[in-house]
Amino acid sequence: MSNFWSTVASRTEPYVPGEQIDQEDIIKLNTNENPYPPSPKVIDAISKELDRKLNLYPSPTADQLKAEIAAYHNLSQDNIFVGNGSDEVLAFSFMAFFEPGKAIRFPAISYSFYPVYAKLFNISYEEVPLNRDFTIPVEAFFQSEGGVIFPNPNAPTSIYMDLDGVTEILENNPDQVVIIDEAYIDFASESATSLIHKYDNLLIVQTLSKSRSLAGLRVGFAMGNSDLIEALTRIKDSFNSYTLDRLAIAGAEAAVKDTEYFTATIEKVIHTREWVIAEMKKRGFHVLPSQTNFVFACHYNKTAEELYTKLKQDSVLVRHFKKPAIDNYLRITIGTDENMEIFFEKLDRIMNAEKSRS
Repeated sequence: MSNFWSTVASRTEPYVPGEQIDQEDIIKLNTNENPYPPSPKVIDAISKELDRKLNLYPSPTADQLKAEIAAYHNLSQDNIFVGNGSDEVLAFSFMAFFEPGKAIRFPAISYSFYPVYAKLFNISYEEVPLNRDFTIPVEAFFQSEGGVIFPNPNAPTSIYMDLDGVTEILENNPDQVVIIDEAYIDFASESATSLIHKYDNLLIVQTLSKSRSLAGLRVGFAMGNSDLIEALTRIKDSFNSYTLDRLAIAGAEAAVKDTEYFTATIEKVIHTREWVIAEMKKRGFHVLPSQTNFVFACHYNKTAEELYTKLKQDSVLVRHFKKPAIDNYLRITIGTDENMEIFFEKLDRIMNAEKSRS
């Protein structure tokens, strides 16, 4: 720790992302990226934007992108906030709605950026233990002092909470903001966007990184009543008015418009996910019910750390979290059918080698 660091820098514990290995033959199933490329219309829109005025600042309001997102979700433009990836939108949300000295609540097993932001912005927090089946205990989030945030579906568990549970949490926190991080919602049953006009305390955060194959473009957005959106805009404009560049805006607009390509890609990922779950169960894995683009699984007699290490040695990356309650689970991103066939070939080789030694 440097003598020159501020107290803010000293108290932070940065988020640790999944491994990024620059290796051509790697099968990368550790960062929940979409295995399919973005819509060809995205590439075309970005190419056209390259021929335009990159020497000029982009729109600070990105009104056309907001309009496209609003139309897709049957909302008004003043219900939409856009930012440089959902992580930035979440950071602005912590600043806009959570107060130092008032403890917020989020699941103990959840997106590990939440405690990072809480410490960064000096916000007290309570980590709520999950139920034994890894579902979120709805009543434990009632009457929070400072607010609530949770992913739906949850990550890394992949489990989805139905809208009845979401509604109960909203109704039992009438004076606090409830933030639902819907990074994986397009692979699940139903978004909570239908509740926005009923609950002024609801903020939904989504991303184009997963379902629309734009992890490299960094575009996220929030949806909520206009008062919440105004608070986010005030934070953004006090920090950086131009959070999205011209290429990101052009590509994101095209991605939101191309619903046909989006639907086809989602269907492919879900189809592969269900096949992967069935195949893993055949191999003795316990797999949590997934409504995401990944699965969370453990084996009855193989440690997750051992499988993670041996898969990595064989050029397959999966995610292993060395945390209590989940340290024997692997999070495995759904790749293409070909990716997953290679994954199973290598997994079988590892497990069969263990059998022959025993």
